[in-house]
Amino acid sequence: MRLGVLDVGSNTVHLLVVDAHPGARPLPAHSHKTELRLAQLLDEDGAISEAGIDRLVAVLQEALQAAEDKGCEDVLPFATSAVREAANADTVLARVHKETGLTLPVLTGEEEARLTFLAARRWFGWSAGKLLVLDIGGGSLEIAFGLDEDPDAAASLPLGAGRLTSAWLPGDPPDATDVRALRRHVRAQIARIVGDFARLGAPDHVVATSKTFKQLARIAGAARSTEGLYVQRTLTRRALEDWVPRLSTMTSERRAQLPGVSEGRAQQLLAGALVAEGAMDLFGVDELEICPWALREGVILRRLDHLPVAPQN
Repeated sequence: MRLGVLDVGSNTVHLLVVDAHPGARPLPAHSHKTELRLAQLLDEDGAISEAGIDRLVAVLQEALQAAEDKGCEDVLPFATSAVREAANADTVLARVHKETGLTLPVLTGEEEARLTFLAARRWFGWSAGKLLVLDIGGGSLEIAFGLDEDPDAAASLPLGAGRLTSAWLPGDPPDATDVRALRRHVRAQIARIVGDFARLGAPDHVVATSKTFKQLARIAGAARSTEGLYVQRTLTRRALEDWVPRLSTMTSERRAQLPGVSEGRAQQLLAGALVAEGAMDLFGVDELEICPWALREGVILRRLDHLPVAPQN
């Protein structure tokens, strides 16, 4: 069957169309992405502005039309931290339903972490042993750890690259004092939950998902995306420690010239790097591997797990 997964994130609204059936690897067929930056469309009360809601509705209508054009039998929508934490989330969801007919479920941070972990587990398989999975989104950082498909521990922290950039790094390039203050904030937040994971033992394999980690790995020398999904891509803490001071002195325009860094993500790359460096340091990770699958694939895999398997002739 052809499924569409519609991800309303803090940075983008992304429709991923896949051809899938139970027991098989979902094959991407189409991608429709719009940069919306919901996290930056909040008013002083933390509510998504009327203009922001209007834009969200229009973008969702476009995505639903794209899903229909591509022959999707079903669309699996979800929203993450930007909608979850908006002061007027109920109003936003009601408007979306009224004007698009779409019921938009809002994932909790822990659900995000667990579904992302499922995707990583399926990608790397049982031989990877105990996994520690890190994911930096626009609004939050998700962490999960475990041996099975459902992690033994999962957490979500308000340390998304977009959120932190807006709140802590107004300059371009940012002021060194602001960078230092954000570094302290990030590490204090992560340190609060490290013990919950440490008591479960050491991971056998550490992996990371999300655009932020992919871009950091790319500027540190990992293979470009055109070389395919199955090329191993890694990121070391030593490379991050080298790049963070360099990123902190660059303008967004200069960062956008780095390999693999998009213009839309360049501004928040430093905040993402500070989160990645802090997480790797506090969790004692020297090197991690980039996982091509993440939350969207986790949503698809969970749906496929609940479909009946067709009988063999």
